[in-house]
Amino acid sequence: MNDRPLRIVIPGGSGQIGSLLARAFQRDSHDVSVLSRRPAPAPWRTVAWDGRTLAGWVSELDGADVVINLAGRSVNCRYGTTNRHEMMESRIRSTQAIGHAIADCAHPPRTWLQASTATIYAHRFDAANDEVAGLIGGSEPDVPALWKFSVDIAQAWERTCVEADTPRTRKVLMRSAMTMSPDAGGPFAVLLRHARLGLGGRAASGRQFVSWIHHEDFVRAVSWLIAHDEVEGVVNLAAPAPLPYTEFMRELCDAAGIRVRLPTPAWLLEIGAVFLRTETELLLKSRRVVPTRLLDLGFDFRFPRWREAVRDLLR
Repeated sequence: MNDRPLRIVIPGGSGQIGSLLARAFQRDSHDVSVLSRRPAPAPWRTVAWDGRTLAGWVSELDGADVVINLAGRSVNCRYGTTNRHEMMESRIRSTQAIGHAIADCAHPPRTWLQASTATIYAHRFDAANDEVAGLIGGSEPDVPALWKFSVDIAQAWERTCVEADTPRTRKVLMRSAMTMSPDAGGPFAVLLRHARLGLGGRAASGRQFVSWIHHEDFVRAVSWLIAHDEVEGVVNLAAPAPLPYTEFMRELCDAAGIRVRLPTPAWLLEIGAVFLRTETELLLKSRRVVPTRLLDLGFDFRFPRWREAVRDLLR
């Protein structure tokens, strides 16, 4: 990152990903502001916003160096009509508000990093999806119709950012895989809990690919994108070695010393998802995503392989 301290604003930064970034930037002596619908005391500045109107928070962007937009209702829920509406509207409205605020700045941020998701890519086993040749999902045969909604969300999120009239601000669309950190409530904690309950075996066919990124590499990649003004457009934030779910969980169980690894059939996953108020897409969609642009541009992963990453996370 730059030698001088930066002013970094993180809309929607009160969750797992925002906290990872805010902690790292604060540690490196940058000036961090988190915009949150429910601001709470933190080592960095927290500012209230509603994710819709330009009131009370716009001054945070004027003169800032970087905006990292993470705002949007969690997708870890049942995809009922109300939740689908809130997931879509929260992303579109907040991104529109940020675009309008940047456009009104006398001194707009130099860089806008926009959250997106690797879920935008097609469910597939035959080849990896990258930024150049990757297939966008939504029309795959033999997948639940509801999976298209996640692709629609990601496309609308990205499109809203791209269409914002901010000619003096560079934009990067970060298609992120699951960020694995030891924080409570994150995807790694959930998977580890399942494994410790003996459910670390095959889920449905077990062939579905898991794309992931170690939290240190995620933070480093974001910092790298901030520092490299020449990078614009879509960038995949994922480790270069996705692997099938069965192998992924085998490595996790081996590292954690877990011997009981019961398989979970698809029908049981569907029942469990209802009780847990989530969707099986989070487990069953094959996300085979690779970071071609990061690798081609010289980014060096500290944890390119899951075996080393999971052992570090358990430490």
